[in-house]
Amino acid sequence: MAQHTQIANSLKEAFSIRKGEVISLVGAGGKSSLMQALADELAATGGTVITTTTTKIFDWQAPSPHLIVEADEDKMLGLLLEALGKYQHVTLAKDRLLQSGKLDGISPQLIKRIADLGKIDYIIIEADGAARKPIKAPNATEPVIPPNTTLVIAIVGIDALNKELNSENAFRPEIISGLTGLLMNEKITTDTIVTLLTRSQGITKGSPPQARIIPFINKVDSDEDLRHAEEIADKILALRSPNITQVVAGQIVSPAPSLKIIRAE
Repeated sequence: MAQHTQIANSLKEAFSIRKGEVISLVGAGGKSSLMQALADELAATGGTVITTTTTKIFDWQAPSPHLIVEADEDKMLGLLLEALGKYQHVTLAKDRLLQSGKLDGISPQLIKRIADLGKIDYIIIEADGAARKPIKAPNATEPVIPPNTTLVIAIVGIDALNKELNSENAFRPEIISGLTGLLMNEKITTDTIVTLLTRSQGITKGSPPQARIIPFINKVDSDEDLRHAEEIADKILALRSPNITQVVAGQIVSPAPSLKIIRAE
């Protein structure tokens, strides 16, 4: 399939983000970095931004000017409304889990209530965990994608490619094997990644029907990485999923993000 590619000058452009978006991040290989970079960029343009999780994240994965930890949802809404007069970016959590050092996430129902306030420009949610691996498959309880999500960004690290499928290189490798047919300790291929990003029980499992889905191939640091990412994008776009009209490839950890939008011609 012929491709049309475009260099993006910002994350907002790369992911076609509009005001009022509820953005769920799923997958592996850079969710926390993407959430932070997105929040920083959107807040810098004058938008009000909420970052949170529907599962659990480490405290250091959610840096923001203001963190609210509150189990009572009505109280949290009150604290949030107070904070919005002072901060562009607020992070929300239900509890601090002292034993693990993580923040416990808020409910999808609360995310809907926050969106319905009409006072938040962007809500960004980490909707699953990946134990800092470059690739994953979800178990039966995840991802926890709020029903009012408008954009699902599904992330895979290109550094998973050609690595052996095992617990050192992947999160829940047995589930990856069952979904893709790849045997344990066989090398992860572009087809493995495509299957995980597009299969209904894969990384985007439970995405609401109205949500746009944009696969993001992260950690693309070389021409070879880019060739592999474009091959993955070509295979994804050839499936002509109505929810997936573009793929983004690049990396977000350098001083300036380097991102390419890939669409079918």
